[in-house]
Amino acid sequence: MLTEELKRKIVSYREFLHQIPELGFAEYKTQKFLLEELTRLGYQVEITAKTGLVVFIKGDSEETIAFRSDIDALPVTEQTNLLFKSTHDGIMHACGHDGHMSILLGFANYLQSKRLKKNVLLIFQPAEEGPGGAKVIVDEGVIAKYHVSKIFGLHIFPEISEGVVGLAKGPLMAQVGEFDLTLYGQSAHGAMPQKGVDAIIALGNLIQSYQSIISRNLNPLDTGVVTIGKVNGGEARNIICGKVTLHGTIRAHKLEVYNLIKQRIQEINQGIEKMFNVTIDTQIRDMYPALINDYELYQFMVNILDEKEYVEIEPLMIAEDFSYYLQVVPGYYFLLGSRNEALGYVYPLHSACFNFDEKVLFKGVELYIRIAAGLNII
Repeated sequence: MLTEELKRKIVSYREFLHQIPELGFAEYKTQKFLLEELTRLGYQVEITAKTGLVVFIKGDSEETIAFRSDIDALPVTEQTNLLFKSTHDGIMHACGHDGHMSILLGFANYLQSKRLKKNVLLIFQPAEEGPGGAKVIVDEGVIAKYHVSKIFGLHIFPEISEGVVGLAKGPLMAQVGEFDLTLYGQSAHGAMPQKGVDAIIALGNLIQSYQSIISRNLNPLDTGVVTIGKVNGGEARNIICGKVTLHGTIRAHKLEVYNLIKQRIQEINQGIEKMFNVTIDTQIRDMYPALINDYELYQFMVNILDEKEYVEIEPLMIAEDFSYYLQVVPGYYFLLGSRNEALGYVYPLHSACFNFDEKVLFKGVELYIRIAAGLNII
């Protein structure tokens, strides 16, 4: 399906992009490379979301199908031995976005000589890792402007065998929120605790109470996570602690479950304030919505794949801002397996050692071609 020349181009794309990783909304070198390459292919390119790009390819009908790649990297110091490793200190394509861009560029090459029966919109989106470039693109009206009827995306995924596609019938990734708490007590001498209000005692009870949210407030058949990942407090061993801070995350696949978790956090905080005579400042930030795939497009994906080419996967608790597109248009997001134990491609996403065999990229382009054929685009 792909010529050897195109395969070589896809590999060269990946090796170059891997060397210039950039953080969200600062992907200037990446944008420049993508702009030059897409222009060289003869496409008209539109800038969106500051450092993103879109390419609209006119077909014979008014219907538009979109394909999206994220383009940003992570604040990770690379620990691979690649000849084309990151040249930007402390930044790495540790989540495969260099591969995603190379797949979409390869698809753009393939479409270059084709007469399309439907319009195609290629989206190179910044800031997936945060704060969320997809929402900016939606808010700028790009999806509405081009009358997108369906959107597709993929993610290279090292927990699935190389070349195998991971499909989910509905929810694939979770709604995510962040919470930051500050508990205020009253400092005192450690030998005179009755003179103070111990924020650490209050914090310990608060953390213990949070653990009951999932086990006692949620339906056992629902999924949710409350994780406290960072706590700071105290001045010295002989001082009653007057202030502590706590930082955590909330995850759920159903909005009602997510809202229940937030409600219980507030209620528990109010109870802890009364019980321990502390004051709690609570900040909860709603981040990405849950990523819920369209069921009809799930069936479409099953139909275009052979039975041995895919596996059904359970919903994951990680998050992905592709979900913002799915709030305004039906779409499908799938996982492209990259795990190869024989070659050592076993490290998880966001690892400083994350890598994959570049033949996975060829599979990604071929999947987009099959989607296009199945939707009567080509």
